[in-house]
Amino acid sequence: MTERMKYPKVAPAAYRALLALENHVRESALDVRLRLLVYQRVSQLNGCAFCLDMHDKELRDAGESHTRLALLSVFREVPTLFNERERAALAFAEALTRLDPHGVSDEVYAAAQAQLSEAELVELSLAVATINAWNRMNVAFHTAPAGIR
Repeated sequence: MTERMKYPKVAPAAYRALLALENHVRESALDVRLRLLVYQRVSQLNGCAFCLDMHDKELRDAGESHTRLALLSVFREVPTLFNERERAALAFAEALTRLDPHGVSDEVYAAAQAQLSEAELVELSLAVATINAWNRMNVAFHTAPAGIR
C-alpha cells in the first residue's frame, strides 16, 4: 500500500493534540507492559500495521516473550500465559474498541473493576481511546511501518 499522506505534516496541531493525549497516557500510573499489551491487541483488531510494528518492538524491549506476543490475539485460549489482570484489561479494551450496541457488558466491566482501581479504569479507557485514534489515523492514511518505508 502506498502512503496517502504524512498527516503530522499536513495537520501539525492535530498531531500535537493526539501526541499530548499519548504523553498523558504514558505518564499515567497504568503499568507500561499492560498498556503496551492493550495497544498491541487493539492494533490487531484495527489492522494497523504501523502500530503493530512499533508496539511489538516496544514490548520486546520491555522483556515481553515471543510466545505471549504470538498468542496475544487468543489470550482467552491460553489463560496460563496471561494473568487475570491482563485478561480483564484486554477484554475491556476489546469491548471498548468494538463497542456493540449495548456498550461494554456488565460482565466485562465487573471483571475489569475487580482487577483495576477506578483510576486505572479511567486511564485504561483513555489508553484504549488513544490507541484507537492512532490506529484510525494510520489506517486511513496508510502509514507504513518504519522498516518498510
